[in-house]
Amino acid sequence: MQCLTMFTLGIRFTATDRLMNTVKCQYTMYRFMKMIQINWIRFTTILSARIIKDAIIPLDSEDRANVLIIDDSMFERNRSKKVELLAKVYDHAKHAYRFGFRLLTLGWSDGSTFLPVNSVLLSTENRKNRINEATEVDKRTVGYKRRKLSMEKGTQAMLTLLDAARKATISAKYVLFDSWFSSPSTLHAVKSMGYDVIGMVKKTPKMFFRYNGEDMSLTSIYNTNKKRRRRSRYLLSVMVDVVKDGEIIPAKVVYVRNRNKRKEYLCLISTDVNLDENTTAGCIKAEHRQLNNCQILNFQGA
Repeated sequence: MQCLTMFTLGIRFTATDRLMNTVKCQYTMYRFMKMIQINWIRFTTILSARIIKDAIIPLDSEDRANVLIIDDSMFERNRSKKVELLAKVYDHAKHAYRFGFRLLTLGWSDGSTFLPVNSVLLSTENRKNRINEATEVDKRTVGYKRRKLSMEKGTQAMLTLLDAARKATISAKYVLFDSWFSSPSTLHAVKSMGYDVIGMVKKTPKMFFRYNGEDMSLTSIYNTNKKRRRRSRYLLSVMVDVVKDGEIIPAKVVYVRNRNKRKEYLCLISTDVNLDENTTAGCIKAEHRQLNNCQILNFQGA
């Protein structure tokens, strides 16, 4: 169990450990991780939930708001040729296609501590971009479900990871993510799980929010309102309705300046309408800071 915990948390084996016959345990764990009957998402989620409840929550104040953070990053395998479900994936950071996977990670934070909860390697749902297909396994096993999950859309995989965290009763009030996952359908799905959402939203003309009884894009809403002064921490804050299949969720959209391009602005959304604008912007900054400082060992496992 000690070796299994070390592998799960990404703790590397040192030369001293090898002298203490830990190498045998290492190869045993490698074989154990390849078993298609092991539910690694559930295991890492339960392990994180135990650490949060027993080691972190007792040290926090009662008024601190805990959050779940989800984001994806590139997991390159450029030299690989026979890796299962290897795909040609577009890297948005480098603006180029790479061979590998998208590493979708769900983490928990209380503002000062960041703890990985679970993760999944995403291939692609487009068969043309998959270099290799999945091996045939028993459809009743967790391994088959894990392979099927890796070929679904990132938004659907995100909801699967969140549902695992919810079933493990991990304490969190908000879910934070970037514009890649923000859409009316995603906001409604996360809200139905009992979480409020704080995230960035794309300024696309194809996405509409109901403002003053009209369905408008975020750019149109911005152009029709008077902005705050330059020294203000945010440019504009408006109340909108997120409509999906006749259901309505009230939300607050905050427009802030883009620090990298001062002439442009970013759009933030929060389904907690009582949250002030400065806290909304601060949560997004904290999200990127926590993710940049986190490195986690992912298991393809099953």
